[in-house]
Parts: sequence; structure tokens; C-alpha cells
Amino acid sequence: MTEWIIALAIAGIVVFFIRWFFISPFIVDGPSMEPNFWHGERIMVNKILYEFRAPKRGEVIVFHMPDEGRDFIKRVIGLPGDTVKVVGDQVFVNGVQIEEPYLEKAYAEARARGALPYNDRDFPETKVPEGTLFVMGDHRNNSLDSRFPSVGFIPLDRVVGRAEFIFWPLHKIRYIGDGL
Repeated sequence: MTEWIIALAIAGIVVFFIRWFFISPFIVDGPSMEPNFWHGERIMVNKILYEFRAPKRGEVIVFHMPDEGRDFIKRVIGLPGDTVKVVGDQVFVNGVQIEEPYLEKAYAEARARGALPYNDRDFPETKVPEGTLFVMGDHRNNSLDSRFPSVGFIPLDRVVGRAEFIFWPLHKIRYIGDGL
């Protein structure tokens, strides 16, 4: 009996250690990342990756928003030192329009509904300060992101980690990694 108690205690400590330092569940709250991530989906966040390397453009991250008292999920668009400009549905980084294959599904769905997938929130050319990121939601017309002063550039020390995979609902399980 004592062996079982010790084994359960060790298992509990290991689970706590992994959960606290390496991975963490996150619930998508709101429509800002649709159609790639839907409200209520559960994802696992890799909390250790950015201890070894910096975030990359296109990765989906979770970060703390202290003023909101919660965490947000967005896509990395601009890295420290980049210049970012948004005009309509076109995003330019360092003067070059970036390819965003993860938005093709969103645009196709919008066209099928007869809606325009046009982004109505332009952002003037701005340099991303050192130690920060420029992030945007995939649902550009319904995302509170770096284009808005209340969010602005995200300090690297507020990044919780990279979204790794969706684990709930079960029929949507998939790896995210470097982006969809």
C-alpha cells in the first residue's frame, strides 16, 4: 500500500512539474483567431521553447495582457526591428507583402457567405521596438491586437509560449507548431 502512495505522489509531482514549467492548457476565448481557432477550443502551449529561441513570424503565441487580467492568443507578424504596415487586407513586413496561407480558408469561407474578408483597420508603417512583437488575430475585423493602442507591441517577457496543438474537441485534434 505504501508503494502505491509513493508512486502516486511521485506521479503527482511529475505532472505538476511538467504543467508548471513545460506545457500548459489554454482555452480559446472569443472569435479573434477564427477560422483557425474557434471559441472554446483547448490548446496546449509550449512554455519552454522560447527559453531556447525567439518567436518566429507566423507562429501562434499566447501572451499575458495584464490590463485585461487574462491571456490572449494571436499570430506573430512582426519581430523586433521589423517595420510593419497594414493596408486593407495586405500586411507588409520590411516593405514586402507577407504570404499568409493560414488566411486562405478564412477568405474562402467569407466569400462563400457573400461577405468581404476585408480588414478595415489599417496600421501605418511602424518599427517594432526591440524586445517586443507585433501580433494580429487571424480574424482581422474582429481582433483586438497590436494595431490597437490598448494592446500595442507585446514585450517578449509577457509571452507564455507557442501554441503546439489543439486537443479539444477531439474531432479537431491537430498539431499547430510553426503555424497552421
